[in-house]
Amino acid sequence: MARSSKLVAAKRGRVLLVRRRSDGLWMFPGGRKRPRETERECLRREIKEELPDLKLGRLRLWKELNAKNKRSGRKMSDAIFVAKHTKGKLTIGDKQEIDRVAWHKPRAVRLTPTSRYIRDRLFSKAD
Repeated sequence: MARSSKLVAAKRGRVLLVRRRSDGLWMFPGGRKRPRETERECLRREIKEELPDLKLGRLRLWKELNAKNKRSGRKMSDAIFVAKHTKGKLTIGDKQEIDRVAWHKPRAVRLTPTSRYIRDRLFSKAD
Protein backbone atom coordinates (compact mmCIF):
# COMPACT_ATOMS: atom_id res chain seq x y z
CA MET A 1 0.00 0.00 0.00
CA ALA A 2 1.31 3.45 -0.92
CA ARG A 3 2.41 5.83 1.82
CA SER A 4 1.23 8.95 0.00
CA SER A 5 -1.02 10.09 -2.85
CA LYS A 6 -0.44 12.64 -5.60
CA LEU A 7 -2.78 14.38 -8.04
CA VAL A 8 -2.03 14.97 -11.70
CA ALA A 9 -4.42 17.44 -13.29
CA ALA A 10 -3.80 18.92 -16.73
CA LYS A 11 -5.52 21.75 -18.63
CA ARG A 12 -4.56 23.20 -22.00
CA GLY A 13 -1.01 21.83 -21.90
CA ARG A 14 -0.37 22.84 -18.30
CA VAL A 15 -0.34 20.85 -15.06
CA LEU A 16 -1.45 21.86 -11.59
CA LEU A 17 1.55 22.30 -9.30
CA VAL A 18 2.18 23.63 -5.79
CA ARG A 19 5.47 25.09 -4.55
CA ARG A 20 6.94 23.97 -1.25
CA ARG A 21 7.80 26.84 1.04
CA SER A 22 10.75 24.93 2.52
CA ASP A 23 12.88 24.65 -0.62
CA GLY A 24 11.04 26.40 -3.47
CA LEU A 25 10.58 23.19 -5.47
CA TRP A 26 7.32 22.54 -7.31
CA MET A 27 5.37 19.30 -6.96
CA PHE A 28 2.09 17.66 -7.80
CA PRO A 29 -0.34 18.28 -4.91
CA GLY A 30 -0.94 15.52 -2.38
CA GLY A 31 0.57 14.12 0.76
CA ARG A 32 1.07 11.37 3.28
CA LYS A 33 -1.55 8.79 4.07
CA ARG A 34 -2.95 8.41 7.56
CA PRO A 35 -3.57 5.03 9.24
CA ARG A 36 -6.72 3.27 7.97
CA GLU A 37 -7.10 5.79 5.13
CA THR A 38 -7.24 4.63 1.52
CA GLU A 39 -5.04 6.28 -1.09
CA ARG A 40 -8.10 7.96 -2.66
CA GLU A 41 -9.33 9.25 0.74
CA CYS A 42 -5.82 10.54 1.42
CA LEU A 43 -5.76 12.47 -1.84
CA ARG A 44 -9.18 14.03 -1.33
CA ARG A 45 -8.24 15.07 2.25
CA GLU A 46 -4.88 16.49 1.18
CA ILE A 47 -6.47 18.50 -1.65
CA LYS A 48 -9.06 19.91 0.79
CA GLU A 49 -6.24 20.93 3.15
CA GLU A 50 -3.86 22.33 0.51
CA LEU A 51 -6.32 23.73 -2.07
CA PRO A 52 -9.71 24.09 -0.34
CA ASP A 53 -11.52 25.78 -3.24
CA LEU A 54 -10.49 23.22 -5.85
CA LYS A 55 -13.19 20.80 -6.95
CA LEU A 56 -12.07 17.47 -8.37
CA GLY A 57 -13.96 15.44 -10.91
CA ARG A 58 -13.63 11.69 -11.18
CA LEU A 59 -10.24 10.35 -10.10
CA ARG A 60 -8.52 7.49 -11.88
CA LEU A 61 -5.59 5.63 -10.37
CA TRP A 62 -2.78 5.89 -12.93
CA LYS A 63 -0.09 3.98 -11.10
CA GLU A 64 1.27 2.96 -7.73
CA LEU A 65 4.96 3.73 -7.50
CA ASN A 66 7.08 1.56 -5.26
CA ALA A 67 10.56 2.20 -6.49
CA LYS A 68 13.80 3.97 -5.82
CA ASN A 69 14.30 7.21 -7.72
CA LYS A 70 17.51 6.75 -9.73
CA ARG A 71 18.40 10.46 -9.62
CA SER A 72 17.83 11.15 -5.92
CA GLY A 73 18.05 7.70 -4.34
CA ARG A 74 14.76 8.42 -2.54
CA LYS A 75 12.32 5.56 -2.07
CA MET A 76 8.97 6.34 -3.65
CA SER A 77 5.72 4.88 -2.40
CA ASP A 78 3.00 6.91 -4.04
CA ALA A 79 -0.43 6.35 -5.53
CA ILE A 80 -0.71 8.66 -8.54
CA PHE A 81 -4.22 9.75 -9.49
CA VAL A 82 -5.28 11.59 -12.62
CA ALA A 83 -8.27 13.94 -12.48
CA LYS A 84 -10.28 14.35 -15.67
CA HIS A 85 -11.83 17.65 -14.58
CA THR A 86 -10.86 20.24 -12.01
CA LYS A 87 -12.47 23.57 -11.35
CA GLY A 88 -12.46 26.27 -8.75
CA LYS A 89 -10.18 28.95 -7.42
CA LEU A 90 -6.52 28.15 -6.68
CA THR A 91 -6.54 29.17 -3.03
CA ILE A 92 -3.79 27.93 -0.72
CA GLY A 93 -5.10 26.35 2.47
CA ASP A 94 -1.83 25.24 4.09
CA LYS A 95 0.34 28.37 3.91
CA GLN A 96 3.00 26.91 6.20
CA GLU A 97 3.79 24.17 3.68
CA ILE A 98 2.88 25.78 0.34
CA ASP A 99 3.62 29.31 -0.85
CA ARG A 100 2.36 29.16 -4.47
CA VAL A 101 -0.02 27.23 -6.67
CA ALA A 102 -0.31 27.54 -10.44
CA TRP A 103 -0.91 25.83 -13.76
CA HIS A 104 2.53 25.39 -15.39
CA LYS A 105 3.98 23.72 -18.45
CA PRO A 106 5.37 20.40 -17.15
CA ARG A 107 9.00 21.33 -17.88
CA ALA A 108 8.90 25.03 -16.98
CA VAL A 109 9.78 24.78 -13.27
CA ARG A 110 12.12 22.92 -10.90
CA LEU A 111 10.30 19.84 -9.59
CA THR A 112 10.82 17.55 -6.63
CA PRO A 113 12.38 14.19 -7.59
CA THR A 114 9.08 12.30 -7.31
CA SER A 115 7.20 14.90 -9.37
CA ARG A 116 9.98 14.83 -11.98
CA TYR A 117 9.66 11.04 -12.17
CA ILE A 118 5.88 11.32 -12.67
CA ARG A 119 6.25 14.09 -15.25
CA ASP A 120 8.82 12.13 -17.26
CA ARG A 121 6.46 9.15 -17.55
CA LEU A 122 3.22 11.01 -18.22
CA PHE A 123 4.29 13.88 -20.48
CA SER A 124 6.41 13.95 -23.63
CA LYS A 125 9.53 16.10 -23.82
CA ALA A 126 7.63 18.44 -26.15
CA ASP A 127 5.10 19.30 -23.38
